[in-house]
Amino acid sequence: MPRTPAPASTQSALRRELYFFTLYRALEAGLLALVVFSPFGDYFVEPRLPMLGGIAATGYLIAAVVLLYTGRRGSLQVQALVGVLVDIAAATLAMHALPGAASGIALMLLFNVGAAALFLSMRTGIAIAALAGVALILEYLWSAADGAPSSRQPAELLMYAISFAAVGTLTNLLGRQMRASVALAEHRGAQAANMAEVSELIIRRMRTGVLLVDGEGAVRLANEAALLLIAGSQGDSLHGLSPDLDRRLRRWRHDGVADETPMQFGPDLPEIVPRFTRLLADSDQSLVFLDDTSLLSRRAESLTLATLGRFSASLAHEIRNPLAAISYATQLLEESKEILDADRRLLEIIHQQTQRMNGIVENVLGLARRERAQPEYVELVGFARRFIEEYRTNHPLEGDTLHVSADQPSVPALADPRQLHQVLVALIHNALTYGRMPGEPARVHLHVSNAHGPQIDVQDRGPGIPEMVASQLFRPFFTTSGHGTGLGLYIARELCRANQATLEYVAMPGGGCCFRIRLAGPHSLLPA
Repeated sequence: MPRTPAPASTQSALRRELYFFTLYRALEAGLLALVVFSPFGDYFVEPRLPMLGGIAATGYLIAAVVLLYTGRRGSLQVQALVGVLVDIAAATLAMHALPGAASGIALMLLFNVGAAALFLSMRTGIAIAALAGVALILEYLWSAADGAPSSRQPAELLMYAISFAAVGTLTNLLGRQMRASVALAEHRGAQAANMAEVSELIIRRMRTGVLLVDGEGAVRLANEAALLLIAGSQGDSLHGLSPDLDRRLRRWRHDGVADETPMQFGPDLPEIVPRFTRLLADSDQSLVFLDDTSLLSRRAESLTLATLGRFSASLAHEIRNPLAAISYATQLLEESKEILDADRRLLEIIHQQTQRMNGIVENVLGLARRERAQPEYVELVGFARRFIEEYRTNHPLEGDTLHVSADQPSVPALADPRQLHQVLVALIHNALTYGRMPGEPARVHLHVSNAHGPQIDVQDRGPGIPEMVASQLFRPFFTTSGHGTGLGLYIARELCRANQATLEYVAMPGGGCCFRIRLAGPHSLLPA
């Protein structure tokens, strides 16, 4: 079975262990050289073959030093295999030259075989252990062939051979388990680190603000949403950021009662609803969740708009039937010869308005179903002038002024005429209703231009719109009127978007306000 490559950190640990092994080998070689070449060596062991002992000690010392310096690079398995082969060869020669130290050398070789098995495969480790046992037996036979007496018995050699095999097998299994444990720990550590990063990223990108507050009221951590909600607040403590929030947290810790009344960190910051929970059951650290009420209101608006869409679709279907009846009755009255000419003009107005109302119903149905507009070529200057004449006819101004102007005689654009008409009706109605100074008539101006693409400006000379109100003009259900629905500008913008147009509010420095419709050019391509 092929060996699975160890992770980089495991390789680094094994490389360090191999370095200590080669350092120990150099110590062994130094001790052997000390025994052989020291003038006091005869007091410890009397060599039988001094020349062979010197050659073995010198060669082993040189090989140990070389392996010590080359052990920092190259293959671990090759380094360990070469080193243990050198150990076996040197030990065999040293035992033959120094029979009195044979048992000690065999014990030292036992450690070398076991240490080498940590870096080798099971099969190679057992083969090395068997080779060490065979080397001992061959040295015994070599000594017997030379006629030299030996103090060791064959049983001792057999025990050494078995010990080599056992130690090699056990250390190999231990090394395998160690590498597997290290790899598993690294894998679990990497997973834990990844999960921590993911959790940190999720918390950091949450729209809900999160504060980690310790038992003394110091803010330890805060995510991006919390930093935005507390922008401008100073201090590292919760009391410095918001005494009210600190008071609520202390009360919750003491009584378990949470005050979820909306609050603000500053006059220009959104309202938030605080919620509290403990980080751990027995911890004095608490998590403070700051829910932005504007997000909650937008979610509520989305649900309301979805419900309103279904309701408006159902209501539009119900309105179409009486509209059809009114239109049919009007046509029948127009055919009557007893109707006066003045009354026929009224019938014509009724017929036109029923047709217009039917178009509005169709637009509401299209908006509820998210149907696309039906764009066509529109010449805006002529369209605006016809719109003004029709509006004056159907809506008496009673002293108010409404006129149209243009920078060019012709401004082509691409739009759905019915939906553009509905948008202009909503804007003109708002301008005549709210765009007047107290006690003065309204002055509304419709201006067509082609400076940066075709556009229509609906301007008035009223008191203007406050900045705080202007930022919420196009939100559904937002209105400053007690009898308004807050849907007029929202529907107007949605109709513009359906025509690849934009509707925006433009403040006028001299007073009044302007709503600008930017339309697509005549050569724009709308998706089918």
